[in-house]
Amino acid sequence: MKKGILAGMVMVLCAVPLAYGQEQDGGLHGALDVTYQSKNIWRGFDIYNDKSAIQPSIDLDLFGSGFGVSAMGHRANSSGYEMTGERWDYTLYYYNHLGDTGPLACNYRFGWVYYNYPDMSSHTTSSIDLQELQGVFSFPNLLGVERLVPTYVLVKLWPSNSGTLVGARSPSTGTASGFAHIFMLDYGVPVEGLSADNPEQMINLHSEIVFNDGAGPNGANVDQDWSNVVFGVNTTFDMGGNMSLTPGVYHQITMDKSVNADKDETWAMLSATYKF
Repeated sequence: MKKGILAGMVMVLCAVPLAYGQEQDGGLHGALDVTYQSKNIWRGFDIYNDKSAIQPSIDLDLFGSGFGVSAMGHRANSSGYEMTGERWDYTLYYYNHLGDTGPLACNYRFGWVYYNYPDMSSHTTSSIDLQELQGVFSFPNLLGVERLVPTYVLVKLWPSNSGTLVGARSPSTGTASGFAHIFMLDYGVPVEGLSADNPEQMINLHSEIVFNDGAGPNGANVDQDWSNVVFGVNTTFDMGGNMSLTPGVYHQITMDKSVNADKDETWAMLSATYKF
């Protein structure tokens, strides 16, 4: 693997609901994760054209300060996507919360992300690197129903260099610059656990709808419209030794062909996570 990929092992940014406000002992904490996806669907876009992908990541909480850094890789399990499909996401973020028990209690995170395509030069007009600002706001008490959590994500995406293939030199005359608004709703359903050590298993039901305000990762002309709806279910199994496995199944209904010409997508995922 190339040096840029190795450097990438230094985002699990939008995990919902956000689990902020947990007590920390001031040490360095984090998580190592490897996720398999039967399709790599990213904000409605089918990145690898129905091919499966592997996603390694590392997320570091910096001594309980509220700041963190993370990196996530995206690599297709089929050939032909090395140049414009392999991507590393580097994130610097800050998280905190407002309030504890009131209806407006909010867990929030602000992040800056650099999307790097290591096989494409970052310093020429052929670059397709991107940058992004994110705000994630989760309200665990807003709806007054235990474990029913709405979350809003605001995204501003732009080309790392304006005169590139995802900027002013895009063959489609579009750019990657734009906003996205993501509205999520998660509901945790407790069920009887599989063992005495795990008496209650939580099943998470997830839904989201995306309004894309012109943010296309490949510089295509993306409509300003409601682009897609996603429904999914996942659960996390505690394997002991700080290890866990999270399987999930998701279905997307695409409402805008400029985001995904295939319309509907269904995919599965499996994450293996080690927390330290």
